[in-house]
Amino acid sequence: MSNVSGIIKSIQDIMRKDVGVDGDAQRISQLVWMFFLKIYDDREAEIELLEDDYKSPLPEHLRWRHWAADPEGMTGDELSDFVNLQLFPTLKTKLILIGPTGERAKVIRNVFEDAYNYMKSGTLMRQVINKICEINFNNTQDRHTFGSIYEQILKDLQSAGNAGEFYTPRAVTKFIVDRVDPQLAESVLDPACGTGGFLACTIDHKREKYVKNAADEALLVASIHGVEKKALPHMLCTTNMILHGIDTPTQIEHDNMLSRRAYKDYGDADRVHVIVTNPPFGGMEEDGVENQFPATLRTRETADLFMALVVKLLKPHGRAAVVLPDGFLFGEGMKTRLKQMLLEQCHLHTIVRLPNGVFNPYTGIKTNILFFTKKPEAEWPATKEVWFYEHPYPEGVTSYNKTRPMQFEEFATECAWWGDEADGFRARKETPQAWKVSLEDIAARNYNLDIKNPHVGEQISHDPAELLKQYQAQQQDIQSLRDQLKGILSAALSGAN
Repeated sequence: MSNVSGIIKSIQDIMRKDVGVDGDAQRISQLVWMFFLKIYDDREAEIELLEDDYKSPLPEHLRWRHWAADPEGMTGDELSDFVNLQLFPTLKTKLILIGPTGERAKVIRNVFEDAYNYMKSGTLMRQVINKICEINFNNTQDRHTFGSIYEQILKDLQSAGNAGEFYTPRAVTKFIVDRVDPQLAESVLDPACGTGGFLACTIDHKREKYVKNAADEALLVASIHGVEKKALPHMLCTTNMILHGIDTPTQIEHDNMLSRRAYKDYGDADRVHVIVTNPPFGGMEEDGVENQFPATLRTRETADLFMALVVKLLKPHGRAAVVLPDGFLFGEGMKTRLKQMLLEQCHLHTIVRLPNGVFNPYTGIKTNILFFTKKPEAEWPATKEVWFYEHPYPEGVTSYNKTRPMQFEEFATECAWWGDEADGFRARKETPQAWKVSLEDIAARNYNLDIKNPHVGEQISHDPAELLKQYQAQQQDIQSLRDQLKGILSAALSGAN
């Protein structure tokens, strides 16, 4: 097995010598399109063994095997001219998009529409290509190892200033998909799919539990849908799908789900059975995107707009799980209206409160997983009570980090406690980690869902966001007392005069 992580580091060191590659973002973008072509070629070699009449969507001279695979092949100016004058113009605009190879050609065009060759030196490019050729993506171990570098790529993206791309830990994606349990033929959507972690986990889940033959596999492939607005995560997601055996991932769209059409224009044909997502939070959409939404739901905060859209896009009895920050739970204004809509139209049955550090090193923001089921209008208000489950750290652990990430096995207690929605979760019991709150109590709190564990005594929080919130509340109390005192003194002086 090749040392994939070592090869990646060598490639980055080579790219740093190239005057055309300026910073992490360009280096990662360069790396990803080259890996895509190598992975695509390896996958084509695999398909050719299975299909006698396979035809590539790429012209023969542009296939990786013909211009890149030979370590003594093109280099220097010849290689640079080939990439800039033949390879990129063809992949961007000249592929044949109709006929038997049309769908595959669209995938490649969509990947390359916003890709660029930043490297100026054909000699250094040859060195990078030769390193990439050391990895065999038809080797299961190499394929698995490459999957693990996505986390490093996203960490590099963060340092390059691309906020919002938070790698969702595998433990969280696996737990969510395990609890939502998408059935074989159920359509699954991630409207902010990033690099495709939730979709890859869904593919693994369906294959393990439900796929028995080729017809089942075809159902699985047709059921996967993702949308990602940023070019680089979209390219990574498409690559991820190919690595997971989705050879023609045309259902991974490069678009912004929030602005592609007005909220009211999404109809029955757009609705899906299952949505699993971790929408970008803490970011703001560009001016005008909020105008696609009804006046009562308008905001520029990305996570809130996605949450409104998730409710809209679920079929009746469709299921969803969404990762959201604490700010959504206690937020007011538009957030209050959004939570009221969620509780009315959906059965918000479970909120899993995750501990600090789950998303380290990307963000220290405290997060939650909301599980809910869309209900037909005749069953509104859909939520009668909400169960909360506070996920504890494992024994001996005080925080998560790169060397000690969250593990799926930690969710065993939740899984054992979970029960079945079909019988109203009758088997659920209150525990030191689990409690329930009625809709009446939530409404009385003005739909504030930031409800602390009643089984735990008053605790001292060291979370900066929590401390800042307490400080602001104290400052408001102090100002109120000052205003009262000013009023009393003013009245007393007026009386004396």
